[in-house]
Amino acid sequence: MVSKIFEPVWQTLGFEAPTAIQTAVYQPLKSEDSVLGLAPTGSGKTLAFALPLLEKVVPGDGLQLLILAPAQELAMQERTAIQPFAKAAGVNIQAVVGGANVRRQIERLKKKPEVIVATPGRLLELVELRKVKMHTLQTIVIDEADKLLTDESREMIRDIVRKAPGETQLAFFSATKIPVLDELPKWFGVAVKTFDVRAEDTSAGEVQQLFLEAPIRKRSDLLRRLSNLEDFYGLVFFATLAELEKVAQVLRHQHVPLAILDGNLRQTEREQALNALRKRQIKLLLTTDVSGRGLDIAALPAVVNYDLPPDLITYIHRAGRTGRMGHAGWVITLGNERQYRDLKQLVRSRYQVARGYLFQGTLTTTKPEHELRQPRRKPAVTKPAAVPLKPKKKKQRQRNRLNKGKRRKTNEGDQHD
Repeated sequence: MVSKIFEPVWQTLGFEAPTAIQTAVYQPLKSEDSVLGLAPTGSGKTLAFALPLLEKVVPGDGLQLLILAPAQELAMQERTAIQPFAKAAGVNIQAVVGGANVRRQIERLKKKPEVIVATPGRLLELVELRKVKMHTLQTIVIDEADKLLTDESREMIRDIVRKAPGETQLAFFSATKIPVLDELPKWFGVAVKTFDVRAEDTSAGEVQQLFLEAPIRKRSDLLRRLSNLEDFYGLVFFATLAELEKVAQVLRHQHVPLAILDGNLRQTEREQALNALRKRQIKLLLTTDVSGRGLDIAALPAVVNYDLPPDLITYIHRAGRTGRMGHAGWVITLGNERQYRDLKQLVRSRYQVARGYLFQGTLTTTKPEHELRQPRRKPAVTKPAAVPLKPKKKKQRQRNRLNKGKRRKTNEGDQHD
């Protein structure tokens, strides 16, 4: 399947047999078919579309291949992954993403790249400035299509497609299927062939789904204990940036090596944070779904859900950061008993989530013995029976009345004196 010009790079990078999605879409993409490729995260989707499409690119003939990604990190990672093969084919590839210096990007575009990897917003900005010309375009790839074709961003993607020649080949790739992917001919006006290899793909490693019970006030301490595990490092997903920053402050005070990945960082700072995790200089990289989508960190041991994901698609994308290309991993979700029930309802039959326990520096699914023992019950305290008061005798009551009357008279005499 791999072209002869790419074989040396393929072997140097240590790749062996093509994955299921790489095999499925190779010939259709070379044959100009518009396709929808569905495959698990970490199954080699980037090279699945890059290799056959690079074979068709002619050096020096202007922009021919445009790859759209929903996040800066994903776009940069895809450019890095494709770069060695583009070099072998003699073509220039550039990344055009938001958050980076636009003047530098414009300067690099003067080299007239044949391949551009871009985030949609920045690409449209440069098209309006006439810095990117699309009249020579042959193929547009919409990666992470389940994210780019939501109601919020679908019109932006359609606008980009409308600016390309009418016969442009379209390729959509995703790890999950959303309803709009069944309506691609309606939205884009092309016939699309679907290749779904999610059930047959075996490239993913064994990933264990665990739930650790922890109330919200104890979760930061649980993260600290996880970070102390041998060979443990991972991505920690938060629902809000405010909670992320609060936990980061606590963990830094406890001297836990960590970094934050959020939309306010410059591109160089984001790359530094990712490289620190890849090189194991930090134990935890704290992020949100917006900033963490599409991250590719080789052999990442763990993903931690500090907050329960809002839906199954989010859970799948978070979980897809570990267990990539045959490596094993953990997906650890923190929460209380009610959230454990919600999690099982969320993932249903797709994943089996087991209870996990962090005990004596070990992460295990076996309940520690001290939790198996029934707590001793305190012996019941028997209150002594109330002793009934004996009724006063009749003569005693009479004396009391007489004495009471004498005391009253004496008090009145004292007052007159």
